[in-house]
Amino acid sequence: MISTDIAIIGAGPVGLFAIFEAGLLKMRCHLIDYLPQVGGQLSEIYPKKPIYDIPGYPTVLAQELIDNLVEQAKPFHPGYTLGERIEGLEKRGEADFVLTTNMGTIIEAKVVVIAGGLGCFEPRKPAVAGLEQFENGRGVNYMILDPEKYRGQKMVIAGGGDSALDWTIFLADIVSELTLVHRSESFRGAPDSVNKVMELAESGKINLVLNSNLNSVSGNGKLEAVEVIHNRTMEATTYEADHLILFWFEP
Repeated sequence: MISTDIAIIGAGPVGLFAIFEAGLLKMRCHLIDYLPQVGGQLSEIYPKKPIYDIPGYPTVLAQELIDNLVEQAKPFHPGYTLGERIEGLEKRGEADFVLTTNMGTIIEAKVVVIAGGLGCFEPRKPAVAGLEQFENGRGVNYMILDPEKYRGQKMVIAGGGDSALDWTIFLADIVSELTLVHRSESFRGAPDSVNKVMELAESGKINLVLNSNLNSVSGNGKLEAVEVIHNRTMEATTYEADHLILFWFEP
């Protein structure tokens, strides 16, 4: 049995920073996460994505932030149980909790903190003809791990949230041609990011395709083209693409 003062469910940035704050109060922490490494969504989905809303950092890469948080927590010697999911929580007596993972690991703690954010994300795959045919390294992806992989290539990004907007801004100077497709005319992301994307479109650095949906993908063994249907006219436009990135996720 692992014994600790605080059991933290979730090893993302909030859980990692909690180690530091608890350590200042001389409290020991043990983190549990279903992912095989710390960092949560930042490490799993977009480790090299720039983040702009962290206090004290005009910009910082997602994985760099996680690495700094791990380093900050080291003096307090936290414990980690990774690649396991909490499946049982039992209150024992007046003070203690006992947590059990799907692998049978037992953790005893005085306090339980849930820092799960929105949970483990899975890609939400749209009904696009031929999509699965080009997954697994053949052009269709649901996250970006290494932006240099796309240098000088043609890319279509689909989505209207912060990830789609931030990666569009970041990749505009890396890829040879970038098209951002969004099903609406308004975005869900930060207004400043929206403004930057609009400026890129106005200057001709990206193709901005609004009020449109992906219809199909095609290619000869590897992705070569993405067909988009415009909602108002129902006309189809085909864009050459080496890569299609879909930033649609659900917990």
